[in-house]
Amino acid sequence: MAVVQAVREKGRLNRDAVWSISGSHFLNDLSTTGLVPALTQLYKPLFHLNYTEISLIVLVSYLTSSVAQPLFGALADRRPRAWMLPFGLFLSTLGITLTGAAPSYGVLLLLVALSGLGSGAFHPEASRVAHLAAGKAKGLAQAIFQVGGNGGQAIGPLVVSLFILSAGIHSILWMFLGVALGLVFTLRLYPWYRAALRDYAKVRKTIEGDNRLGAVSLLVVVIVLRSWCQIGTFQFMPFYYAHKFGMSYQLSDALMFGFLGAGALGTFIGGALADRIPKQRILLFSMLLSIPFAFGLPFLRGVWAIVALIPFGFFILSSFAVTVVYMQMLLPRNVSLASGLTIGFGVGAGGIGATFFGVLADHVGLTSVLYILIAVPIAGAILSAFLPVDRKTGSLA
Repeated sequence: MAVVQAVREKGRLNRDAVWSISGSHFLNDLSTTGLVPALTQLYKPLFHLNYTEISLIVLVSYLTSSVAQPLFGALADRRPRAWMLPFGLFLSTLGITLTGAAPSYGVLLLLVALSGLGSGAFHPEASRVAHLAAGKAKGLAQAIFQVGGNGGQAIGPLVVSLFILSAGIHSILWMFLGVALGLVFTLRLYPWYRAALRDYAKVRKTIEGDNRLGAVSLLVVVIVLRSWCQIGTFQFMPFYYAHKFGMSYQLSDALMFGFLGAGALGTFIGGALADRIPKQRILLFSMLLSIPFAFGLPFLRGVWAIVALIPFGFFILSSFAVTVVYMQMLLPRNVSLASGLTIGFGVGAGGIGATFFGVLADHVGLTSVLYILIAVPIAGAILSAFLPVDRKTGSLA
């Protein structure tokens, strides 16, 4: 029986495929957006870096893994390649593992770029796996898939805090276990995905609906603003807590784990609700509800910082899976490109924003960066209000 057609006719979620790709997503994002920003705490004294040079590490990671993703996605829409799934994850985990033995800042940047390119190749194919395995539960499938990635982001600073900071930079070489586990996950999925792609090529010509480029552009801007909130908080709050309040990096990393962990929970709940509630509404209210807690970020310290960080992470990231499904509805003929724009370009542009924040922090101080982060969700909420409500617009109905 045809794999994709069977899923569509019965409308059932292929849980085995979705959870396997979620586990793969966990390892990929642990290796990139999870570990790279957190490891800057070790790279800074080791290579004698300033904030701008630290931000360049993050920028290289996001440029190669995220900004290039729409290109990978467009290529995947023209000619899907099932082998890119295991190969991409192999590169992303291997690159970050080898940074544990990097002899210089230049080599470090090259290895981070290698990891990023692997991530860029992995994401469009992985998102398509979730799409093909979803049946009628598109929001739930993307929620499970994205929670894997957000979980990897959340665990990254905790791994650095509990293990790598005390064991030293060479302990990153233990990530070779992650390389092996990633191959197990993706090679297990490979036969099913290759068969699913053959069936998808036959039914793709029957897909109805036109691409809505105006709404796509506006949605990308909102996603970029959300990424600035996420990456700016993750990258600079530990330094802000250390310099402003004398907080240890171990405690600040634990707080970042709470921030991203709450975001992972919000991602799952938001994605599950996306099968029942208009996606534009979820995006709008996620921005609005995050605003009050953004105002607490520069002023709360210690345990009290949880009062701002946990709900801020929950609300600002509760639209993560939602925007992927929403973008796929706006680009019904280009599923992988939709993934590249949401998971890739939007997040990568957030990395560019982090570099700008780093330059700003070097010149006018970290506090100014935090004040900008307060204003970002306000702008995101205003722009979200102008997006089409999917219940009332043509093929989005």
